[in-house]
Amino acid sequence: MNTNETEEPVITAASNNMTACSVCHKVHPVEQKSCTRCGNSLRLRKSNSIQHSLGLLFAALIMYVPANLYPIMTTNLLGVTSETTILGGIFLFIKHESYGIAIIIFMASVVIPLAKIGALFVLCFAAIKRSKLSGLELIKLYRMVELVGKWSMVDVFVVAILVGLVQLGKITSIEPGTASLAFTSVVILTIVAAQRFDPRLMWDRLEE
Repeated sequence: MNTNETEEPVITAASNNMTACSVCHKVHPVEQKSCTRCGNSLRLRKSNSIQHSLGLLFAALIMYVPANLYPIMTTNLLGVTSETTILGGIFLFIKHESYGIAIIIFMASVVIPLAKIGALFVLCFAAIKRSKLSGLELIKLYRMVELVGKWSMVDVFVVAILVGLVQLGKITSIEPGTASLAFTSVVILTIVAAQRFDPRLMWDRLEE
């Protein structure tokens, strides 16, 4: 026996003039200005979310260039000054057969920042125009962006620790280089871009 199956309409909070708090997730009417549970400001969607995220991502890409071209730290050993870039440090560890450290720095300084920026561009595109990726794939990508963010500061932490520990007057000293500031800017810009991105816009596009 043949039966005609019809899809049920998708019921969302927005379609029922409701919005959820971004902090405690309590649902309120859209007319409510602040959350009655935690006091956070309520809004149906983040204003200019895609524009802000894309602007921050392009700024991160610009800062990523000097982060890799300029030295991340300057070492002074017995009056001899040497400068080390991120890639130079990776090759130095490989030369000394410290492959594990080289892989960690390569992943944290090259792969993760680029992967995060690329993933955020894909998510922004999915929120602007219907994507070929499924909703499950997009949400996995979004969770990956949130997960890898905390591993993006390894180089900065290493330089900060070395600067604090290796200060032996005129014998040996380590100073942060120009790339440290640029790399920190990349990390901060991508973190803010991820926070400004509203994943609900992505779901709105998928449900159209």
